[in-house]
Amino acid sequence: MENSKIWLSSPHMGGNELKYIHQAFDSNWVAPLGPNVDGFEKDLEHFLGKDTHVAAVSSGTAALHLALIILGIQKNDYVICQSLTFSASANPIIYQNAIPVFVDSEPDTWNICPNALEDAIKSCIAKGKKPKAIIAVSIYGMPYKADEVRTIAQKYDIPIVEDAAEALGSTYKGEKCGTFGDVSVLSFNGNKIITTSGGGAIVLKNNELKKKAIFLSTQAKDNAPHYQHSEIGYNYRLSNISAGIGRGQMEVLEQRVLQRIENHHFYKEILTKFVGVKLFSEPNDDFKSNHWLNAILINPKDTDGIDRENLRLAFDEVNIESRPLWKPMHMQPIFEKAEFFGSNIAENLFNNGLCLPSGSNLSEQDKKRIQVILEKMFISK
Repeated sequence: MENSKIWLSSPHMGGNELKYIHQAFDSNWVAPLGPNVDGFEKDLEHFLGKDTHVAAVSSGTAALHLALIILGIQKNDYVICQSLTFSASANPIIYQNAIPVFVDSEPDTWNICPNALEDAIKSCIAKGKKPKAIIAVSIYGMPYKADEVRTIAQKYDIPIVEDAAEALGSTYKGEKCGTFGDVSVLSFNGNKIITTSGGGAIVLKNNELKKKAIFLSTQAKDNAPHYQHSEIGYNYRLSNISAGIGRGQMEVLEQRVLQRIENHHFYKEILTKFVGVKLFSEPNDDFKSNHWLNAILINPKDTDGIDRENLRLAFDEVNIESRPLWKPMHMQPIFEKAEFFGSNIAENLFNNGLCLPSGSNLSEQDKKRIQVILEKMFISK
């Protein structure tokens, strides 16, 4: 239908998900453990490589929370977090009663700025409290500057939590996102490049830490014939049914990445025609994004006053979903008292950026409808 909804990023099934779900029902493995959970974790470990150890959990947020617990984050500890990100990157800091310190973006990847990061670390140390962790995010599938961030983290001996929730299938210098942190996390929410409906994973460096993550995610039950608990636990384990969806999705992951990259090429071909519109792309060949979401920056000075909100509303009128970039955490009411280091890069990105429909299931008709709106809105060179 001409006016059917075009979503920003909707689930895209591969076809074999039902096979794994039926196996779960047929064997009565419908609990948060079972063959699909084990198999999904092995699939992810095989894909990521580098001797990774993966524990599947109920969400990316749960994975981030477990990451902070495993790193020993406690009340009043400083945790540095990239400001331009979804709130799930920062909320687990508050779950641990720790103190978030937000850092600006750099313009190449829109991710955590190494210079502002070091400024934040020095400021915290000057107050007598070295940060206990750095949360670095690869937004919209674009890898952060992993080498530069790692150099700073090692200089001050601070562990990195890599939030690769949006970056499964992306690479930096040939290495896969999800392998750059001391602890890394993934998300399989319904809008991600692959989905388990809701779900996530924590990626760890050894099997003992994986066992710890599973222990904490299953209510921290001690090894006893009765229910005994020496630590606080959480109901965070992924169900065997959801993991079945994930197993089917892993079979088409590389295809989904290629389809998102094709969407990027589609936008690149169109947007190079217009004045004042810039497509978010890799800064150089070290970076390979999965292009989970395609995003643009609009300069109203060069577009006769057309801004990102004008375009968003124009899309909305014809039932096409688009969305402003993440509103930086230091601009959020809940975090207005938190410290922030940097300038106004993240703020300007938010004010001028828009995410465009990027699902791997975009049809040629969908693309034509999107192209019509873009050509109506902007001036050709």
